[in-house]
Amino acid sequence: MREAAASGLVSLRFRHRVTRLTKSAGVIEGVAGELLEPSRAARGEASSRGVAGDFALKAQAVIVCSGGIGGNHDLVRRHWPSRLGAPPKRLLSGVPEHVDGKMLGITETAGARLINSDRMWHYVEGIHNWSPIWPKHGIRLLPGPSSLWFDARGNRLPVPLFPGFDTLGTLEHIVKTGFDYSWFVLDRSIIAKEFALSGSEQNPDLTGKSWRKVIERATAGIPGPVQAFMDKGEDFIVEAELSHLGARMNALTGENLIDEARLRAEIEARDREAESAFGKDLQLTALRGARAYIGDRLIRTARPHRILDPRHGPLIAVRLNILTRKSLGGLLSDLSSRVLGDDGAPLPGLYAAGEAAGFGGGGLHGYRALEGTFLGGCLFSGRIAGREAARAVR
Repeated sequence: MREAAASGLVSLRFRHRVTRLTKSAGVIEGVAGELLEPSRAARGEASSRGVAGDFALKAQAVIVCSGGIGGNHDLVRRHWPSRLGAPPKRLLSGVPEHVDGKMLGITETAGARLINSDRMWHYVEGIHNWSPIWPKHGIRLLPGPSSLWFDARGNRLPVPLFPGFDTLGTLEHIVKTGFDYSWFVLDRSIIAKEFALSGSEQNPDLTGKSWRKVIERATAGIPGPVQAFMDKGEDFIVEAELSHLGARMNALTGENLIDEARLRAEIEARDREAESAFGKDLQLTALRGARAYIGDRLIRTARPHRILDPRHGPLIAVRLNILTRKSLGGLLSDLSSRVLGDDGAPLPGLYAAGEAAGFGGGGLHGYRALEGTFLGGCLFSGRIAGREAARAVR
């Protein structure tokens, strides 16, 4: 993109806020909106919304690639699917504030049809970013299978809702408990081997393309970004004694819901199964199954052990929050990425791609999705939209 801009093939119009699509004789012919005053705000800081003027641009084809609604919690709650229970009162944002859905509404006003707005993909392992880049910035934990998962009242989540197993199934279960948070309880040995964090800032080994640092994940103890959250993150509690851990869990939420005796009984029941290859705890069975693969055994899973064993301490509790992320519905489009109206006919001159189009067609994934399949839908629908728009304006 920078090379294309430098060569004159692309013009980047920063601080241009689109407020409408322009139309002539039924054909989308461009965009219009407000020119915002210059801003030197750093990334993550709110920039000025002062309007310095207006603008209008004409084009033979307009492609909407504005993303979903995850940064607009009011809109998330408005479209929250009833099948998942009541919308949470408290949410963290897994996307920047500008992912607000406004362009979807603007495109709908121009005659486009929005579909499947109740199809969403949100995470249940969200933690407050101790160094936020945008408002209510949350980071997703990428857990291995060993942490014990409890609801707000200290009940262990039912089978098969183990860490990393079923995102939307766990979301539905947690929301229907009447609370918008849950807990991991684990120890130092587990966090050292099994915790990773989502986001480029949290993975300097990958973004720095360093094989040496990636290999260190298997040998170097708690990763630096994870340790930073243990030290500074408001959702992390570290204690040597379970009694102190439970007390601080209650203090953090302001709700006296965690009973230490009950919490201890749950952990001890699991610990009795940990050192027996014939144990009947299904989470431990899943852990042993994961460790049959050498990659997971080396850098992703901790050896089964008793969580209350002081040799693996201290104990750690992590409050998990619901984190907004993907919109699985969007602008209805055909196989050529042309946006369709309520009558099912294409709106001439208008295309959509990526999350704004539900990753293709207004809902390529259906009600659920698989990790790693979102980017493909963006790339594929974007390629189609670009090729079809280029073909149409020749």
